[in-house]
Amino acid sequence: MNKRHLKDIIEWDVINWSKAIEFWSNRIELKNKNYSCLELGGRRGGLSLWLALEGNGIVCSDLDLPGVDAIELHRKYNMETHVTYASIDATNIPFKDYFDIVIFKSILGGISRNNNHELKKKTIDQIYKSLDKGGKVLFAENLEGSFLHRWLRKNFIGWGKEWNYLKLQDVPALFSSFTKINYITVGFWGAFGRTEKQRTYLGKLDCFCEKIIPSSMHYIVIGIAEK
Repeated sequence: MNKRHLKDIIEWDVINWSKAIEFWSNRIELKNKNYSCLELGGRRGGLSLWLALEGNGIVCSDLDLPGVDAIELHRKYNMETHVTYASIDATNIPFKDYFDIVIFKSILGGISRNNNHELKKKTIDQIYKSLDKGGKVLFAENLEGSFLHRWLRKNFIGWGKEWNYLKLQDVPALFSSFTKINYITVGFWGAFGRTEKQRTYLGKLDCFCEKIIPSSMHYIVIGIAEK
């Protein structure tokens, strides 16, 4: 997949977050499977675009109906026939035993903002309900990271005090209903970039040094869980 595709799909800190595409692609055969898919939190429709490009049908959803940004992105790649749009509350998904794939990126902290921790588990349980037997959830989520991440977010990011960052140790319990789960952690320096140019430079640095930084200090978790 070329850089232009990845930028449109991932949007920010592309080097670090695009490792999710590599992780998922290496573990699931998605090409031309015509899977029934759901993107949650798809305001700009990036992950919907990826699954559509792989030849699958997808419902691109957000709490409010995805708007012109998502529609124009999918038209840019002539993927309109693969994508439909819906307004879906991730804590109350109106499907049961339906989807082959549910996918999301960086939504749990916003859904559970202001320490509403129970909404994380409620969201994951609703995803479980919406999946058909053997269906999979593909996720990439912000972790609380290191002390430095927590301090800078709290003091220099407008929504940093409200966002409820996921703790790495909480991942197994969140996905306890699933029969299988596999996940990795990535990224450290990329979170500190203020522009995409800075994040690109720092993301390249992460590729060299993240293996020597403890996983508890990484700021992204990427995984697959199977119903």
